[in-house]
Amino acid sequence: MAKYKQGGSDSSQGVEDDTLDATFDAERRDRSGNRRSGKDSEDAQKEVWRRDSDSAERASQHDSAAYSDWEDSRMLVPSSLELGPGAVDKYVISKQIVKMQEPRRLTPDDLDERRIIYPESKNRALVNRFRHLRTKLLELSGGNNFTMVVSGACEGAGASFMALNLAAAFAFDQSKTALIIDCNLRSPSLHSQLDLAAESGLTDFLEDSDYDIGKIIYPTGIPRLRLVPAGSQRENGAEFFTSFRMKQFLQAIRRRYPDRFIVLDTAPISDSPDARILGDLCDYSMLVVPHARATATAIESAAQAFDPEKFVGAVING
Repeated sequence: MAKYKQGGSDSSQGVEDDTLDATFDAERRDRSGNRRSGKDSEDAQKEVWRRDSDSAERASQHDSAAYSDWEDSRMLVPSSLELGPGAVDKYVISKQIVKMQEPRRLTPDDLDERRIIYPESKNRALVNRFRHLRTKLLELSGGNNFTMVVSGACEGAGASFMALNLAAAFAFDQSKTALIIDCNLRSPSLHSQLDLAAESGLTDFLEDSDYDIGKIIYPTGIPRLRLVPAGSQRENGAEFFTSFRMKQFLQAIRRRYPDRFIVLDTAPISDSPDARILGDLCDYSMLVVPHARATATAIESAAQAFDPEKFVGAVING
């Protein structure tokens, strides 16, 4: 299969970047002490909701062939965590998701070869395990979207396999989307597993404050699932992950997509501080333990590296 290459859309290049930059600017103003009153914030939130709903209605009247994935940022609404259960307009979200384009589709044979689950897979036991895990996480979050770190207890634990299939399980639901971010800068693999020729990624965006976010979000060939590759490899990933821009990036993509569940694939927590650093920025953390290949002491040590308030547990792989 030829590798798929993709960059920002010419018709809407920079739309999502503008959204992210606006969020960054707002947070900088908050940090400098120029905070608006609660009443002003509430009025501003209502105005954002009205504009986004109007944009969604106008966009729904256009032919879907002219619609770009990046233009979904024109129809975004506040996070479900901010609005409360049931407050997200289902019509707006459904229109946003339906119009997400897939320039190519991975076939069932492609998915089987890559060990990626899909609704019609014959491996029902594997599919059901991930569906069960998805259900447990949704119960934990109260149905709200979230960001979650997935890390292995040791090298070869299968964290990338778990992270990708968990994201795919969320994308099963036609009312939800998923984004997987490859934060394993030492040994990135998700772009290869999805057969993508990724020319840029997360580190490129974090390094350049003017970088277009549309250039680092790639369709995966799986409906409603997107990938942010690792990008140009750097020796010290911790410097990127502790940056203020990384914190803002995660906050912005979660807040602006109330239907999107975000999974971060990281290096083994036994080999790198990256998973612990990113765990502090995310809502939840999960540990992947290889079957019969890690001692109880090693597993306990790895689990204790995470914030206990955010740690959802360990999953045995194998």
